[in-house]
Amino acid sequence: MNYLIIGGVAGGATVAARLRRMDEKANIVLFERGKYVSYANCGLPYYIGDTINNREKLFVQTVKGFTDRFRIDIRTEQEVTAIRPDKKEVEVKNLSTGEIYTETYDKLVLSPGAEPLRPGIEGIGSKKIFTLRNVPDTDTIKNYINIEKPKRAIVVGGGFIGLEMAENLHDLGIQVDVVEMANQVMAPLDFSMAAIVHQQLTDKGVGLHLEDGVSRFEEKDGGVTVHLRSGKQIATDMVLLSIGVRPETKLAKEAGLAIGERGGIAVNDYMQTSDADIYALGDATEVKNLVTGQPSLIPLAGPANKQGRIVADNIIFGNKKKYAGSIGTSIAKVFDLTVAATGANAKLLQRNNIPYTSSYTHGASNAGYYPGAVPMSIKILFDPENGKLLGAQIVGFNGVDKRIEMLEQVIQRGGTIYDLTELEHAYAPPYSSAKDPVNMAGFVAENILKGKSQIIQWRELAELPADTIRMMSVRATNTN
Repeated sequence: MNYLIIGGVAGGATVAARLRRMDEKANIVLFERGKYVSYANCGLPYYIGDTINNREKLFVQTVKGFTDRFRIDIRTEQEVTAIRPDKKEVEVKNLSTGEIYTETYDKLVLSPGAEPLRPGIEGIGSKKIFTLRNVPDTDTIKNYINIEKPKRAIVVGGGFIGLEMAENLHDLGIQVDVVEMANQVMAPLDFSMAAIVHQQLTDKGVGLHLEDGVSRFEEKDGGVTVHLRSGKQIATDMVLLSIGVRPETKLAKEAGLAIGERGGIAVNDYMQTSDADIYALGDATEVKNLVTGQPSLIPLAGPANKQGRIVADNIIFGNKKKYAGSIGTSIAKVFDLTVAATGANAKLLQRNNIPYTSSYTHGASNAGYYPGAVPMSIKILFDPENGKLLGAQIVGFNGVDKRIEMLEQVIQRGGTIYDLTELEHAYAPPYSSAKDPVNMAGFVAENILKGKSQIIQWRELAELPADTIRMMSVRATNTN
């Protein structure tokens, strides 16, 4: 059998390795237009910020190591320029020599990934404006910083990568401003939770410009002046664009494969495209959101790796293994904070007309009497009738990762807030409380559903008559 894979990194490399483990005799060819076949793209900001100081540690597999271990024909710097499903062949261009040739396949796998958005804003072609998606991007940014020694940087976009880069640039001693068109950073969070992140950024000296976009860039006085739609002008030495990605679907479109309503490659439950001999996975595909039931673009490394294993198994054994879908569980470090989300937020539920209510709890990472206990805020969203858990968000310092994974498991299995009250956890004072913050979130939600507590959300205060409101501070006074 002849298996061709387009694209490496997380998805494509996983498919290649799994195919070889399942079939020792197959001919497996992996085409990668870049120079590197498999690298830790989630670690790139930390290499730029010198948290990771050894560049070689970014590489999960080298071409030689991958070839020697799995006997896979890896062709880097070779780009597939066309797919011809009727002939079951692809056209390939060797980017080093310019040679164009064809290869035939029995099964073809698409893992082209996604590309950074780079809108047609005036002045965006400046050499001082960067995007971060791969190792060459990383090297370009790192070299610029080492040579030019910038004192100021602007990050356009307040998503996960944007804020990770803001932190790492800040840690290099660079003054950072973040520009975000929305009224908040971190789109997976709802505003109330994002507000905690806003405070952290401000406390660290990061300039935060919300509800403002870039109208143009201007090279001036050896740097770049960023003109905002509000009329503000910010002078800087470098700009990082981090305003999102779009799935790379050009090859699939030109091959006549079906494209989904969100702009990604359409696949069935077996990760099979509209052509039975072509599979697709990763950032370029649309998969089912398990909360809304709707097709979604979920460009995360975890799902891509899982899809890779499923694709390989379905190619070898026939379509027997389904990919259930994803709930988009994500986590990021933002200076001292850890920010995590899973399932649907309020905005997504509203867009899909899914009824919900929510609760907020503010606990601690471990027993309050044990040294090192730090705050942890949890928001959960759930069905107002049956308590089905729809989404969760956590902003805190320690222990956020294990709590979001507890909540993710309940959502993925269609569980309810009542399940949260019964979750058993490993307890000792250094790690948790006897009533874990996740249990407490369940208890509060249960009180709301059963009418034991009357809850007024903060956003509802503005709708109440002023003479019916009495404000009381429950903050502890400073006794020092």
